[in-house]
Amino acid sequence: MNNLPKAPKFKNLIGPSFILLGLGLGSGELILWPYLTANWGMGIIWGAILGVTFQFFINMEIERYALARGESVFVGFARKMKVLPFWFIFSTFICWIWPGIIATSARLLGEVIGFTNYNLLGIILLILIGLILTIGKSLYKTVEKISTILIIIGVPAIFLLTMFLTERSDLLDLVRGAINFGFIPDSLPIASFLAAFAFAGAGGNLNLAQSFYVKEKGYGMGKFGGKLTKFEINSENLSKFKKWWRVINMEHLLIFWFGGVLTICLLSLLAYSTVFGLSNLPTGVGFLIQEAIVISTKLGNIIGTSFLIIAGLMLFNTQLTVLDATSRIMTENLQIINNSTNFSKIYYPFLWVQIIFGILIFSFNFGQPLLLLTISAVLNAVTMFVHIGLTLNLNMKELEKEIRPNLFRITMILIAFLFFGYFSIRTIIAIF
Repeated sequence: MNNLPKAPKFKNLIGPSFILLGLGLGSGELILWPYLTANWGMGIIWGAILGVTFQFFINMEIERYALARGESVFVGFARKMKVLPFWFIFSTFICWIWPGIIATSARLLGEVIGFTNYNLLGIILLILIGLILTIGKSLYKTVEKISTILIIIGVPAIFLLTMFLTERSDLLDLVRGAINFGFIPDSLPIASFLAAFAFAGAGGNLNLAQSFYVKEKGYGMGKFGGKLTKFEINSENLSKFKKWWRVINMEHLLIFWFGGVLTICLLSLLAYSTVFGLSNLPTGVGFLIQEAIVISTKLGNIIGTSFLIIAGLMLFNTQLTVLDATSRIMTENLQIINNSTNFSKIYYPFLWVQIIFGILIFSFNFGQPLLLLTISAVLNAVTMFVHIGLTLNLNMKELEKEIRPNLFRITMILIAFLFFGYFSIRTIIAIF
């Protein structure tokens, strides 16, 4: 057994949550929740806040295992059930081959540059992402750097836009919607609500990728190279673990939870303030174009165009982080199956196979961006139901009792598990 390393200062820990926040910015935060509030009002925003809150607790249990054992949760899962790596490869692939995020990015950026062949632009952007991830010297550093820069630029810009365009009555509607727990308009399709709820944050198996980033940054027992490493349960190590637990909770609460809630509320409020109630509101992601038109009318064409550029780039970054995370997940699980240590020979084929499938979907013009996003999100909600239960079971049975989740966190995870299970079943019944 090795001793648990000392926890660093909080300022030296910030990083992984930027990637997970970046995973959610282009789906739930920028598209699905603003789309819902633009069409059904702010009364449903409670769902976004609850979704991010659930994901905070889910992510922390994933981090708990990686911190205590120095390996990804997938290795722990496979140790309990040998069939699970096959499930995670299949469910990750089938849930994320739908290129709704990059299709929306192409739609917005195409609007800016006057390029109307959005499918072709989407293909170009997918290939560009593949090249960035293939050529980049360090995958983690490349993804983290791009995510951090776009979040630092994008979130303050959206904040300023929202403050300029929002009236006091709109803010009051936001507050009422935040406490309007359980309200879902009869006309709101349950699949659309579940899709947005699942994407209030990263969503699906992508939450599990947090254990990679904890391991690669060398946090906790991850310092020892990703192999199963337990630390001796004694007063010194338990004191170190409590400090680690405190600082990674602070990092994730500040970056992921607060950043996620703030961004969803700002973008939803911006959509509500600019286009809610318009009789000619376009269907699908066209509402973002309409937002830009309203912004241009009130603040000038430069500001409206900047909104489209920032939104398009944030979506591009989200697709980049998604492709990286999904490729990592499938690579890790195939390595477990084959007992292989060669990361690159597995990662890059998975990356480019996903890109090729995306290109094929664009080539056959299969569905609009919002439809592709909704399909992906509903499938991911079902996978979340599965991995939430698996993670809680792993931590309760494999970790020593001194470092297991407490009653409050167990309760939050069980509520999330039941919530996703209930809405997944309702959605499946509604579809069939």
